Amino acid sequence: MSGTQFDLIVIGGGPGGYVAAIRAAQLGMKTAVVEREHMGGICLNWGCIPTKALLRTADVYELFHRAGEFGLKADNVSFDIAAVVKRSRQVAKRLSTGVSGLMKKHKVAVFDGEASLIAGKTAPSVVVRGKDGKDTSLSAPHVILATGARARTLPKAGLEPDGKLIWTYKEAMVPETMPKSVLVIGSGAIGMEFASFYHAMGAQVSVVEMAGRILPAEDAEISAMAEKAFRKKGMTILTSAQVGSLDKGAKTVTAKVKDKDGKEKSIEAERVILAIGITGNVENIGLEALGVELDRGHVKTDGFGRTNVKGLYAIGDVAGAPWLAHKASHEGVICVEKIAGQDPHPMNKAGIPGCTYCHPQIASIGLTEAAAREAGHELKVGRFPFVGNGKAIALGEDQGLVKTIFDAKTGELLGAHMIGAEVTELIQGFAVGMALETTEAELMHTVFPHPTLSEMMHESVLDAYGRVLHI
Repeated sequence: MSGTQFDLIVIGGGPGGYVAAIRAAQLGMKTAVVEREHMGGICLNWGCIPTKALLRTADVYELFHRAGEFGLKADNVSFDIAAVVKRSRQVAKRLSTGVSGLMKKHKVAVFDGEASLIAGKTAPSVVVRGKDGKDTSLSAPHVILATGARARTLPKAGLEPDGKLIWTYKEAMVPETMPKSVLVIGSGAIGMEFASFYHAMGAQVSVVEMAGRILPAEDAEISAMAEKAFRKKGMTILTSAQVGSLDKGAKTVTAKVKDKDGKEKSIEAERVILAIGITGNVENIGLEALGVELDRGHVKTDGFGRTNVKGLYAIGDVAGAPWLAHKASHEGVICVEKIAGQDPHPMNKAGIPGCTYCHPQIASIGLTEAAAREAGHELKVGRFPFVGNGKAIALGEDQGLVKTIFDAKTGELLGAHMIGAEVTELIQGFAVGMALETTEAELMHTVFPHPTLSEMMHESVLDAYGRVLHI
């Protein structure tokens, strides 16, 4: 074993880990990243980016079928699933290569292999088992865990993914053929994005959700609108329901689904996609021997990524919800700046926007209306529908809603929730507003360009205070 000394070692090269490494290099730290599979992590290679490439294909395909609405003709439209998947993989490869280039640019040492931690004097030391089976010993006063997470599986026997008929997100991104029918178990962001993709590409899609509504983390009003839109498209949605068993045949799977009253029905599908959440990659790293505190499969940290073990930090999915790439990246920056002796603000999870790229898109930030009321706030709530916006009508996307929630006493923007075209791009406007601690007054006095979808953000604020103009 050979020893190498660094100022900082990052375990994991995903959006948390590689961003932390870049920021550390910018601050003059000698930095190493250990990555066992591919730079960019799950997000870039098997999550955020390739799924958006697939969903872009689905959007274009759907538009072809709506060509007549725009005065166009597109006959006999079809697709090549192999080419669809190939484009998605090429997009991921391009960005993964780009991340590797960033590591070279910032002179970050990259070690290919699996890392494990052993106790050290000031911080745990890191042993990297390379792909050639050889071990390399690394040491630094600071070690950041950014090992990410993996798909959660159902604990019941017979419900495990097999990679053939029962898929996780990974298999769902690279189908060799397009199934005629798909059952999605779980209706969070991952579940509804896959449901949206496969439905757009022609599959018969059913969604089963244990909670009383789909997208249960979203504002109830937005969730209800989403469910209505998906049902209108032809999806089967079963809420307050649980899959009791999956019986695999030669080419299909039959799911036994129980509703809240215990009544059972069967759903047959060519493929099942498990989308019931994720669990942190905390095993086989040496955390137990170090006494690292865990909480339901995730590492416990403070607002700066510090764990209970001196010199050890955790960021991103392994450090818990929300499981979002941009949260991981921001955590990485905060963590490194704190290590460097700077004074960053601690992570404020209320200021992290969430986006779901199904069709219609969904985006949110801050408190839902129910959570704001439960927290004791007196509220002013504004709403503006897409049908009242000129740009939305011109785009042929006149179904949707922008909803804003304010504290009635202080004017603080507590939350914003949207459903409709391109809301994943719009939400950042409210994120900036919340970071700047703006009230309704500043938002009302902001001039929004016309004609844009962003005007609905303005109108929603005006509506909360009885001043809406276009409805």
